[in-house]
Amino acid sequence: MTSRNPVPKNETILIVGAGIFGLSTALELKKRGYQHVTVIDRYLPPVVDGSSVDISRVIRIDYADPLYAQMAREAHKGWTSEFEKHYYPSGFVMLAKQPGHPYLERTKGTSESLGATLEEFKDAKAVLTRYPEIQARLEGLKAYVNKDGGWADAENAVRQLSIQCSLAGVSFIVGPRGRAISLRYDGNRVVGVNVAEGEPILAAQVVLATGAWTNRLIQIEHAVSASGQPVGFIHLTPQESKGLQQMPVIINLSTGVFVFPPTPGTNILKIARHCYGFATQVAVEGQDYLVSSPKRDSSGVEKSYLPEDAEVALREGLRDLMPAFAQHKWTSRRLCWYSDTPEGDFVVDYHPRIEGLFFAAGGAGQYVSCYHATP
Repeated sequence: MTSRNPVPKNETILIVGAGIFGLSTALELKKRGYQHVTVIDRYLPPVVDGSSVDISRVIRIDYADPLYAQMAREAHKGWTSEFEKHYYPSGFVMLAKQPGHPYLERTKGTSESLGATLEEFKDAKAVLTRYPEIQARLEGLKAYVNKDGGWADAENAVRQLSIQCSLAGVSFIVGPRGRAISLRYDGNRVVGVNVAEGEPILAAQVVLATGAWTNRLIQIEHAVSASGQPVGFIHLTPQESKGLQQMPVIINLSTGVFVFPPTPGTNILKIARHCYGFATQVAVEGQDYLVSSPKRDSSGVEKSYLPEDAEVALREGLRDLMPAFAQHKWTSRRLCWYSDTPEGDFVVDYHPRIEGLFFAAGGAGQYVSCYHATP
C-alpha cells in the first residue's frame, strides 16, 4: 500500500461517487473528525444506475480469502443490527458441478478456520431437505449452504446510509454540478475535479469511489475495468410468489447465474449472471484512447435492453434454477455495470505517483456494505 500522510482534519475532502464506497467513506471520515467532506454524483443517492443500488443484493460471509471473510463477518453484524430492516436472512446456497469447485473448497476451509462450518451436500438434491422450495435442476451438482446468508434491499439500505451521512454533516452536490468530467491537476497533484456545470470543485484530497466509471477519469484499466453483466426481472403473480417465500438465494458457480427470492410486496423475481461480461468503447475527454464504461450523461436504466447472447444466457439460467418460470416475459432487463479487478480484489489505496488522489473501487460482486475506505 502506498504511504501518504493524511490531510489535516480542517482541509477539504471531495468524494466522487455516492455508492456504498463513497457514502461509507464519507461517514467514517466525519466520525473521525474531518470537518469538510463533500460527496458529488450525477444523481441523489440512492443513485438509480449505481452498482450499489437495486431491488436486491447478495449478503454473504463466505470467501476463500481470510481477509475478505473476516471483513464480511464484520459487515454482517451491521446487517443484523443497524441495517436489520433492510436485510432478509433467507439463506445462501452455492452450487457447482460435481465433484466440486476449487473456490468452494477453499471457502469451506476458510470458514472452518474462522469457527464456522458450511453445510456440505455432495449430492445437491439432498439440499431439498432444508429448502424444499428450490426448483433448480440439481442433478450432477454439489451444494454448500450457509443459513446466515441472504439478501438486502440495496436501494433502501443506501438511502439510510445517505441520510446518516447528511445528519453527520456531509455535503452533497448532485446534477450537472455533481457530474465529474475530468480530474483537475496542478503539476503532479490532483486538486479537484472539473464538472459538467460551473467552476471546478477543489479539494485537498480527492477520493474516487466511481466504480465502473473510474477509467473515464484516470486510466487504470490494468487494475480496474468496467463490464456489463446481464440482469433480468420477472413479475410473478401473488400465488407464484407465495410458493417461494422460504426460498434461499441460489448461485451456480459453474455458470455464474444467481437468483433471488421474490421481493416482498412487489413479487419481482430477479436473476443475474456474473461472467466475463460485456464492454463498450467510450471516448475520454481530452485523451486519445477508448475505455469501457456505462453511460455518464444519462441514466443507465432508462432502457430495457440486453445483448442477444446475454438474454439467451439468462433464459438458460432460468431453466436451470427456476424452470417453472423459464418462459415468463421479462418485466425489464438491463446490464448491471461491475468494477472488475484481476483477482476480484478491492482497490483501496493512494495513487502511487499522483498526489492528492485516493481510490476506493473494484471488487464488484462483494456487497459487504459499509466498508470504510478511509484515506
